[in-house]
Amino acid sequence: MSTNTLTERYVHEVARRIPADQRDDVADELRATIADTIEARESSDPDAAEREVLTEMGDPFRLAARYADRPLSLIGPWLYPTYIRLLTVLLSTVLPVIVVLTVVIDVLDGNDAGSVIGSGIAALLTVGAQMIAWLTVMFAVIERVQHRDGPARGADKWTPDDLPELRDLPKPDKQGFMAGAAAIWNAFLLVLIVWQHTAEPYRTDGGDRLQVLDPGLWSGWIWPILAGLAALVALELVRVAARGWTRPLAIGYALAEALFALPLAWILYRHEFFDPDFLAAVNGDWTTPDAFYTVAALGVLAVSAHEAVKRFREARR
Repeated sequence: MSTNTLTERYVHEVARRIPADQRDDVADELRATIADTIEARESSDPDAAEREVLTEMGDPFRLAARYADRPLSLIGPWLYPTYIRLLTVLLSTVLPVIVVLTVVIDVLDGNDAGSVIGSGIAALLTVGAQMIAWLTVMFAVIERVQHRDGPARGADKWTPDDLPELRDLPKPDKQGFMAGAAAIWNAFLLVLIVWQHTAEPYRTDGGDRLQVLDPGLWSGWIWPILAGLAALVALELVRVAARGWTRPLAIGYALAEALFALPLAWILYRHEFFDPDFLAAVNGDWTTPDAFYTVAALGVLAVSAHEAVKRFREARR
């Protein structure tokens, strides 16, 4: 049998999503079931019979979930693999960075070992729980939005034409990897902004705790920035799940970039980004040049515009 028939491609899609110790048995069982069902139809066109059988069996994502005995009700089998991968990356890369930063700041502040260890554990539990909670909420919302817009992938829309060629499977989805990395980075920025507000990580010589960003932003401009970051994370995750940018996604991304970048550029231009007390404690008598804020504001606008244009180009491919 050819290694690239519809049956082999279907079996591969199911087997690669279940535990390794079950894959060979499930693959053999699936091949036998498909072959017996095709043979029982006694069709004069075996290829057409094969396509009909696979269509009736449905999306391999869902079949794999049944074989693995995983009831994926909150996050369906279409999004679940992406959810697990991104959650693993967040907990294994972003979370340790935040914990280390917390510990380093406490050490620099001259706190004792007990306080440093306590802060590290608190950051680990608090930030880790926030990452799990918010990522789960975002994926659950995406799952229900795509269900509301139409039948979920794998239900009425799935056909054997959706099966990838086996020779294409080893090739990494570079754009998908970059989208996942961008989602992680934006989520990290969002968590970092909230964390510095709640933890007030900088301690002055007098023992006062300060935020890095201007506390006045929390009564206004910080909210569209956080909303823009959250929207960017959600859209990047949708792109990963959808395996490509579409024009509606690109439009949404451009709007999210504008929601994030415009207020950020404005507060940079007006020198309202950093906490004045923090700058005074860090800079001493030195004053940050006005050109720094102007260049930073222009840089934010340029990078955001470039990213939005790039999404439209990718959507046309």
